[in-house]
Order: sequence, then C-alpha cells, then structure tokens
Amino acid sequence: MRGKSRRKRALYVSSPIGLGHAQRDVAIADELRKLHPELEIDWLAQHPVTAVLGARGERIHPASAYLANESGHIESECAEHDLHCFQAIRRMDEILLANFMVFHDLVRDEHYDLWIGDEAWELDYYLHENPEQKRTAYVWLTDFVGWLPMPDGGEREAFVTADYNAEMIEHIARFPRVRDRAIFVGNPEDIVPEAFGPDLPRIRSWTEEHYDFAGYVTGFDPADFADRASLRAELGYAADEQVCIVTVGGSGVGGHLLRRVIEAFPAAKERVPALRMIVVAGPRIDPATLPQTDGLEVRRYVHELYRHLAACDLAVVQGGLTTTMELTANRRPFLYFPLQHHFEQNFHVRRRLQRYGAGRCMDFDESTPEAIADAIAAEIGRDVDYQPVETAGAAHAAARIAELL
Repeated sequence: MRGKSRRKRALYVSSPIGLGHAQRDVAIADELRKLHPELEIDWLAQHPVTAVLGARGERIHPASAYLANESGHIESECAEHDLHCFQAIRRMDEILLANFMVFHDLVRDEHYDLWIGDEAWELDYYLHENPEQKRTAYVWLTDFVGWLPMPDGGEREAFVTADYNAEMIEHIARFPRVRDRAIFVGNPEDIVPEAFGPDLPRIRSWTEEHYDFAGYVTGFDPADFADRASLRAELGYAADEQVCIVTVGGSGVGGHLLRRVIEAFPAAKERVPALRMIVVAGPRIDPATLPQTDGLEVRRYVHELYRHLAACDLAVVQGGLTTTMELTANRRPFLYFPLQHHFEQNFHVRRRLQRYGAGRCMDFDESTPEAIADAIAAEIGRDVDYQPVETAGAAHAAARIAELL
C-alpha cells in the first residue's frame, strides 16, 4: 500500500529594498499554490516586506529575525533625494554575507524542495561562489539585468560596473546548474540597449539567451478597477474631489521628496481648488517627522495601496518600478522623480516607462515647489494613452517555477 506523498515545501527569499518585491512575490506564490495546492511556503524576509506578508497571513520563518537590515543600510547611504545605488550595494558585502549565512544555516537544518530568490543578491552570489552548497531546485527572479555607471561616475565607476557584470557572466557560464530557472519580470523590449561593458555582450541579447520572460507582474487585474466611481466611493473619495496620492515606496529614502511635495501643496491647492492630497509616508518614515499643513492628509501605511492608486486622479511618486508600473497598468497620470545616481531608476525603470509611454519624469533638483504645483495642475485628471500592461505575469512565472516541483 502506497503511503501519503510528502508535502512540498518552498523557501521564498524576497528582497527588502522596497515593497515591490513583496507585491509580486505574493502574487507568484498564490499562482504556485493553485498549481500545487499542497505546497507550503516559508518566507525569509525582513521589514518592510514582512509588513505585507504579515497582513496577508503568510508564514514568515523565525530565522528572519536574524537577518541584517538591508533597508537601513540603503537609507544610511542616501543624501537629499540622492542615492549612489551601485556604490551602496558595493558597500553592503558584510550585510549580504551575514544574511547568506542565515540562509545557509536554515537550509542545513530544514529540507525544502525549492528555493526562490527575488533579487536575493546574497543568495545568488554566494551559491555561485560555492556551488556545492546548492542542494535543491533554485529559482532566480529579477526585473533588471546589468549594473550601469552613472555619467558623472567617471572611468572608475564604468570600470567597476563592467567588472561586476563580467563576474556575473562568468558565474553563469561556469555554473549553469546553479540556477534551475532565471525569470525576468518583464519583456525583452524592457531591457536597456547598452552592453555590459567594453568587450562584453549586449545586455538584451545575453538576457534573452539566459532568462525566461514572465511579462510584468502587477499582482492584480486592472479590469477589477474598471468601475472607478465605485472604487472611489468604497475608499472614501468623493466624486467632486481631485485626489492626488503621494508615495515613495517602502524604504526611508524618499523623505526629501515628500517634504518638497508637501511644500508645494498650498500652491497646488490654489491652482486646483478641488485637490485632495494624501501623503503616504510608508512603513519606514515617521509621519510625525513630516511638515503639517492644513488640508493635507498624511498616513503611515496604506494596505493595498495599489487600489488607491487605481482610484486617484494623479500620483506623485519616486522612480521605483513597482509603483510606476501599478499606475501604468491602471492608466493613471503620474509624476515621477528618479533618485539621483540611482542607476536602476534612471536607466532601467525609465527605459521601461518610456516604452509604455507612461508618466512624466521630473528632476528633483530643478523642481521647486512652484514647479511641482504647476505640474500637478497640468497632469491631474489627464487622459492617458499608455501601452497596456499584461495581466498574466504571475501565472507565467509560477508555471515555469512549478515545473521544478
């Protein structure tokens, strides 16, 4: 007589640098459970990702408490709306190694049938450095490929980014068995046209050779919000209000942008009398540290923020991929301010948004409160004509992952 089959277990490692990974990862996890209802998923994650996971009742592994704080490091590297992102990541080797060791000890003591890492840089790097440590199926997820130098980084930054890229390319070439699946969250057309560096491959052609493409993962179906009037009423927004949502994601690096937009609020209100502005500080910015202005609403954290973004007449955001693509999928006008020296926001994300024809890019240094007020007045409620965003990305990613179970 055959015994019961053993339940499958997966360990999901979700990057804490922003909340976007959490949104798409839970969507992929939900699709995986549809394909394998017996699948148990443990999460190795830290704040602010755990805020999303906890609200959904996901199972966060106790070892998560021992992870070194990556978001805190990124915040410590940030100046006024300025983050030398590549250099900040270069300086977090100690944190990444410590977090890999947490993972190492966890999987030494507990068996999993599958490891999934969404931009879990420590996991991917150290598995390639120590391929003998791979003991089960492993999936790598990312929404960008290729470190890129900022123009003012000079020859040194151009050399070092190319060197990092060359090391990654060599890892994949030497140990192709480490990644059982590599999934790009997007499409080939989203990839920047540059090369990895002098005498290195073009980024798009190399990625097409080494990745599966899931399409974008929104975590929701925009068709669910087709009746915006009902959605607005449900969320407490009046029909005669022009709602502007201001949000900078889950990290604490957006405080300067929030303060600049808050300063612009009185002038914007003069230009748009029906304006209702709601500032979402996020889980890592204390609302008490932000200026208080009559008529302005400040909230710490909004669960399912994407629903509010679907209902708004305008959003003012940082240049992160998740929030801007949520707005693109819901066809809402928005202003976005890429962090200075953040290569991903300035090159990878901006390339993707330009392809969709979405958003109005703003330069923080050149955007006075008056200029922001003018932009709000010009963009709020505007009809947009973005390229449609696919809705089956999570299902496509899950189908490729499920083949390993």
